[in-house]
Amino acid sequence: MNRDRVIVRTSIIGIIANLFLVAFKAAIGLLSNSIAIVLDAVNNLSDALSSLITIVGTKLASRKADKKHPLGYGRIEYLTALIVSGIVLYAGITSAYESIHAIFDPQTPNYKPVSLIIIGAAVIVKLILGLYVRKKGKEVNSGALAASGSDALFDAVLSVSVLGSALIYVVFNVNLEAYVGVIISVVIIKAGLDMMIETLDDILGKRVDREVIKDIKNTISQEENVMGVYDLIMHSYGPDKYVASAHVEIPDTMTCEEIDILERRIADRVYAAHGVIMTGVGIYAVNTTDEKIVALRREVTHLVMEHDGVIQMHGFHVDNEKKNAMFDLIIDYEYEGRKEMFEHILNDLYTLHPEYTWTVVPDIDF
Repeated sequence: MNRDRVIVRTSIIGIIANLFLVAFKAAIGLLSNSIAIVLDAVNNLSDALSSLITIVGTKLASRKADKKHPLGYGRIEYLTALIVSGIVLYAGITSAYESIHAIFDPQTPNYKPVSLIIIGAAVIVKLILGLYVRKKGKEVNSGALAASGSDALFDAVLSVSVLGSALIYVVFNVNLEAYVGVIISVVIIKAGLDMMIETLDDILGKRVDREVIKDIKNTISQEENVMGVYDLIMHSYGPDKYVASAHVEIPDTMTCEEIDILERRIADRVYAAHGVIMTGVGIYAVNTTDEKIVALRREVTHLVMEHDGVIQMHGFHVDNEKKNAMFDLIIDYEYEGRKEMFEHILNDLYTLHPEYTWTVVPDIDF
C-alpha cells in the first residue's frame, strides 16, 4: 500500500506540474504563432494524461486477490504502461504530421522576451520533475512511473531545442520552427516505441535480472544439505509480485520427513528475504554413498564441461541395476550448432561408458 501511495502522490505532482506547463506553453505558442511551442504544450498534455492513467492503473492493480484472480491484479500495471506508451506514440505521430505541414505552410513567429523566459523556466521545471518522477519510479519498481519520468526528461531536452530555435530566429531571423518540431516528433515516437517494447517484454515474460536469480539461489544454498540450486523459474504477476519454483540437489540419504521440512524452510527463507512465493521445490537426489557413482559423476562432469558452449550440467542420477544414467544439460543459446554439440556429447558418453543407457535432457538457461 505504501508503494501505491508513492505512485499516486508522484503522479498527482506530475499532473499538476504538466497542466501548468500546458497552460503557459499553449498561451505563449498561440500568442507568438509558434508551432514548436504549441506542440511542446500538447506533449505536456499527453504527459498529464499518462500520469492520470498511471493512477487509475495502480488503483486497479492493487485490488485484493479473489476467486477469479487468485494471484491478484498486479499485471494491470503492465497494461497501464502499454496505454501510456500508446499515448506518447500518438502524440509523436500527431506532432510529426503538424510539423511536416508547417514546413510546407510556414507561419512567421513573433517571440517576446517574456516568452523566452517562460520557456527557459519550463525547461528547469521539466528537468526537476523528470528526475523526481523517474527516481520514485525506480524506488517502487513502477514501469509506468519510471517511463513518465524518462519522458519528462526528454521533454526538457525538447524544450531546450524549442528555446534554441526561438533564439536563432530572434538573433539571425532564420525560422527553424517546423524542423525543430519534426525532431521533437521523432524523439517522442522513439520514446513511445521503446516504452511499448519494454512493456511487451514484461507481458511476454522476459528473463529476470541475473543478480536477482543469483541472490535467491544463494539464499536457498544457505540451507543445510542443499548441494546445488538449479532451474529457478520466476513468474511475474505484476511488479515485485513473483511466484517461483526450483530444483535442489540433496544427499540421497535424506528421509521423506527431512525433505519435507527442508522444502518448507526454503519457502519460508526465500519469502522472508525476497518476498517471492516458492510454489514448488523439486528434488535431485545426489548419490553420496556409492564411490563408483561418485567417481562416475566427476568423470562425466569433466568430460561434458570441456565442450564449448556448455553452461551447466545438473541432476545427475544413476540406476545401477538397470544401467541407466541421466542428467540435464544447458548449452548457451548463442552457441551455433547447439543440436550438433548435444549429439556430440551423447556420442562421447557412449564411447566412454557404453555399458550405460544415457539420457541427457536439454535444459533451458533460465
